[in-house]
Amino acid sequence: MKKYLSAILFMATLALCAQETNDETTKWSAGRPDGHAPISVMGDHMHGKGEWMFSYRYMHMNMEDLKQGNDDASFDEALTNYMVTPTAMPMNMHMLGAMFAPSDRVTLMAMFNYISMEMDHLTRIGGNFTTESSGLGDIKLSLLYRFFNQNQQSLHGQIGFSIPTGSITESDVTPASAPNAMELPYPMQLGSGTFDPVMALTYLGQNESVSWGSQIRGVFRFGKNDREFRYGNRYSLNNWLAVKAADWISFSARLEGLLVGELDGADPDLNPMMVITADTDNSGGTLINGGLGFNIYVPTGALKNLRFGFEFASPLLQDLEGIQLKNKETLTLGLQYSL
Repeated sequence: MKKYLSAILFMATLALCAQETNDETTKWSAGRPDGHAPISVMGDHMHGKGEWMFSYRYMHMNMEDLKQGNDDASFDEALTNYMVTPTAMPMNMHMLGAMFAPSDRVTLMAMFNYISMEMDHLTRIGGNFTTESSGLGDIKLSLLYRFFNQNQQSLHGQIGFSIPTGSITESDVTPASAPNAMELPYPMQLGSGTFDPVMALTYLGQNESVSWGSQIRGVFRFGKNDREFRYGNRYSLNNWLAVKAADWISFSARLEGLLVGELDGADPDLNPMMVITADTDNSGGTLINGGLGFNIYVPTGALKNLRFGFEFASPLLQDLEGIQLKNKETLTLGLQYSL
């Protein structure tokens, strides 16, 4: 927590110093293809007074094979201590968002999502089976406040929380429970079950043909949910650079550091010796992710202010607690329309 607050103060100091030492008065502008961050970054920009923005994002994330700490692990290694191991887990998320600015300094944001997941498994005796879950996730509400926007630089903060509308009691039939359904392990649940505060600070800069940004974000978990556990805190630091190739397209590169805390508590209906995903010792970790993408922007005409964004991301490093599914590629694409 101290490191997180120190990083926020450091970013704010850099931005304020830059503001005071630059005599230019040009404002940072969102009206260009690189005026928004890569599509996977949330809460990266704000809007002018009275402006609305509606968005749709689709994210596909894939996890496959196993990793223990920094090292790859085999299914046989997992099955020496557990009856079942997952082998792959694709996840799809559809996100609908809305932003409204009651003033030039304040923007309100809401995000709704629908999640569908599958998890393939291998048993100790060589059997295979798949479980599924799908439904609405947690709703996220935030307020963004702009500290300044001048000298082609901008700094804003975000404070919000997620409402636990996503299910934490998803169940499916397994070979051990057939014909009845049993509660699924933690990664297959749709929500957190807790009200989770979110805080972020975003710094943006640009010149005639290049823009850049940095965002530090924290998701904090307090208390425990109805199933007697809580997910770990999440801290991320995103840095990106985008080049405006034309008035309608830009290309971006992003680097993210992600720290995920271990799960605290335990669901009494889950047997931690059955499958690795039901053992809370196999949760949390540190990752460095890289992403490449592009933004397409319509500057004039009937579709003015319509944007399309795409990004492909993949872990560059992952150090996971215990033994877990390995993170693979993440594809994110989306449409944004301002009016």
